[in-house]
Amino acid sequence: MRKRTRRQLRTWGAVLGAGAAVWLGAHWASVWPVLVAVFAAVLVGGAGWGLWRAHRAAVGQDRQWRAQEEAKARELSMAEVDVLSWQEFETYVAALCRRDGCTRVVVSGRSGDLGADVIGYLADGRKLVIQCKKYAPHRSVSSHDMQKFVGTARPEHGADVALFVTTGQGFTKDALGLAVRQDVVALHRDLLGAWVKGAHLDTLIPLSGSGGGTKRRSPVRPDH
Repeated sequence: MRKRTRRQLRTWGAVLGAGAAVWLGAHWASVWPVLVAVFAAVLVGGAGWGLWRAHRAAVGQDRQWRAQEEAKARELSMAEVDVLSWQEFETYVAALCRRDGCTRVVVSGRSGDLGADVIGYLADGRKLVIQCKKYAPHRSVSSHDMQKFVGTARPEHGADVALFVTTGQGFTKDALGLAVRQDVVALHRDLLGAWVKGAHLDTLIPLSGSGGGTKRRSPVRPDH
């Protein structure tokens, strides 16, 4: 039964093929332009698809390369920061604040400062309190360090924006979680590198914590 069905299918296939050939021969003058157009469309479509895939791959590679170069540039700029002493680092952070329009910026530079290494005012009048940790690039800020800063930044110093900046690679999970809950800006090495390279402090504040101290604002802008 199956053999008979296959034979019948082959027979019908041959008949249809022969009929199609006869029809094409009789109408070739009108058919061949259509076939050429279809073939050309397939070629163009295939070429376009290939170009689109190549473009996407090139864009992806370019983005990856740019990200790698950006990271290298940040590390190059951070190389100069890494050689600073902790006192020089605090002074340098204060200089970055002044560069970005902060006023009345002072550096504590002493022990017993209750976590306020740098104090100043943002351009919109908010009080900025900064804790600076000059750590090795591979170190992370601990939850204990963050707890101490949280305990003094607002209760002791009245910070509207509490910023914890470190030269270390980042913050432990617990430290970062505490920063988010307490609305502390946690600036790790990569963000500090962007700041050093010229990124404005106002653009960095929203990148960490829950908004960078926006829960409180100074009602009156201080005298410059």
